[in-house]
Amino acid sequence: MFTKEGLEEINKGLKTVDIKGKKYAMVNERVQAFRELCPGGCIETELISNENGICVVKATIKDEENFTVATGLAFESQSASFINKTSYIENCETSAIGRALGFAGIGVDESLATADEVANAIKNQDEKPITEKQFNFLNSLIKKANVDPKALAKQYGVESFMTLPMNRFDELKTRLEKAINK
Repeated sequence: MFTKEGLEEINKGLKTVDIKGKKYAMVNERVQAFRELCPGGCIETELISNENGICVVKATIKDEENFTVATGLAFESQSASFINKTSYIENCETSAIGRALGFAGIGVDESLATADEVANAIKNQDEKPITEKQFNFLNSLIKKANVDPKALAKQYGVESFMTLPMNRFDELKTRLEKAINK
């Protein structure tokens, strides 16, 4: 049953993952805790929309008396990551479940977000292409370093530096600055 004492006890036993100094519960940990806390309860999911590679899923957490304890929504884009190309609906469902369980009070000592959500957000941030300002800055460095931009882009696995992922920007910037200062 969902009592304050029950939630406190169940949350003490949850395994967490440390991401940038904060502890986050994985969705599977939250689901196992829910099953222990409320063995006769259920987790229901509903695909709210799925259009143009973007889906929204709603998860509902119900107790043994079929009372809705909490709901959670999640959004995923098929183009957000390599895994999402084939599994964006599944990832969305998992996120919605994790959020609903978080709203129910399971695994929320430090954060409502799950470890999966935080790790995915960090990964997606790193995979985003550089900004126009960063692109222009790199172009100025490439000219100063007198480097063939097409050959350099090929080394970084991109057609154009406009599609260079954020997580490669500093590496390329440092490389070009060293070439200029030789």
